[in-house]
Amino acid sequence: MLLSYLNENLIEAGCDEAGRGCLAGAVYAAAVILPKGFRNELLNDSKQLTEKQRYALREVIQREAVAWAVGVVTPEEIDKINILRASFLAMHRAVDALAVRPQHLLVDGNRFDKYPDIPHTTVVKGDGKFLSIAAASVLAKTYRDDYMNRLHEEYPFYDWNHNKGYPTSKHRAAIAEHGATPYHRMTFNLLGDGQLRLDF
Repeated sequence: MLLSYLNENLIEAGCDEAGRGCLAGAVYAAAVILPKGFRNELLNDSKQLTEKQRYALREVIQREAVAWAVGVVTPEEIDKINILRASFLAMHRAVDALAVRPQHLLVDGNRFDKYPDIPHTTVVKGDGKFLSIAAASVLAKTYRDDYMNRLHEEYPFYDWNHNKGYPTSKHRAAIAEHGATPYHRMTFNLLGDGQLRLDF
């Protein structure tokens, strides 16, 4: 069973992102404040769950959370500031949008840009340790999947309804054949050949 909190006496928000390693699409992040007595046997790191489980849990999290929000950073912004900073910015935007201000942030990973006036703790593999981070991972993943499914309707060649923008062989083959879209991250190695191809 995952832990309910790090600091029992503080309002904690778990934070996590989705889409950092993708070649296309925005990076999404979520921040979630769960009630102190929250329990769910299924809730875990979103990567350990099936798609059906993630969407079922999203409904539970949104219904039972004290507050939750999702933040987005566009591919254009990612190319300007780099993906690590974009991931942190997406988490900041999620925290910005929370209806309840947290007193402490639990952040998945080992690095974070400090949010103004709110202390934080980074937790490596935190989405498999703390319920609030796991909840954030589920929201970030499912909202980003919804977004990539919408983009797939616009650009069906790239198989985004299956790979969600990650660098699969089918995705890279489509880039080689059809070129990059406005949603591709042009500072990334799109073809996987060590070359940045910015001439599409």
